[in-house]
Amino acid sequence: MKLILRVWRQKNADAEGAMSTYEVDGISSDMSFLEMLDTLNEKLILRGEDPVAFDHDCREGICGACSLVINGDAHGPERTTTCQLHMRSFRDGDTIDVEPWRAAAFPVVKDLVVDRSAFDRIIQAGGYISVPTGAAPEAHATPVPKADADFAFEHAECIGCGACVAACPNGSAMLFTSAKINHLNVLPQGAPERETRVLDMVGQMDAEGFGGCTLTGECATACPKGIPLPSIAAMNKEWLRAQRKASRR
Repeated sequence: MKLILRVWRQKNADAEGAMSTYEVDGISSDMSFLEMLDTLNEKLILRGEDPVAFDHDCREGICGACSLVINGDAHGPERTTTCQLHMRSFRDGDTIDVEPWRAAAFPVVKDLVVDRSAFDRIIQAGGYISVPTGAAPEAHATPVPKADADFAFEHAECIGCGACVAACPNGSAMLFTSAKINHLNVLPQGAPERETRVLDMVGQMDAEGFGGCTLTGECATACPKGIPLPSIAAMNKEWLRAQRKASRR
């Protein structure tokens, strides 16, 4: 395959960015999108040019680091992570636009790399449970209804890639935050921080400068792990519950 790539290049956070055009050929349809970018970078390095900076780690669809907007879609045309997107999703001669996540809370570091530490701070605000030190408790010591366990596992699948933010026209982080809150709040282990968790994490999300949610649904459509849109409603219910309890104190 021979492709034309229009890639966002930005030297650093303070520099002006612009799209640069490159031609790459000899691309196999079995390559992943990141392997195709590796091929481009090999050519750039051989020509003495600066390679394109992009984030990646496991390349197995687990870590969520491979955050790219491809032809206007978070992670590309398939509902998967960028590292699991293969070039058979494109045709010979295609022009492909490759950009970083676009959100005020995700500033560009260089080229296609953005700073997603805002997510880390949301987790630090309350994404944990109180546990005693010592040996692990017996797995069956705390019964969990199957419906609650299924709900928790569904939301625990969130990998924090940020596709929901990139896809949202408002740059909202509601789907990510709701997934992290809901998978702990529904379990008995998360009960001690149930109220403070939702208030602190939503407060931190707002402080980070993410946009407001208008339930357009683009976040759930782009999510590679299929976090459902009703997750946001469940979080809002938790927040209202916590606010009412806090106002009575």
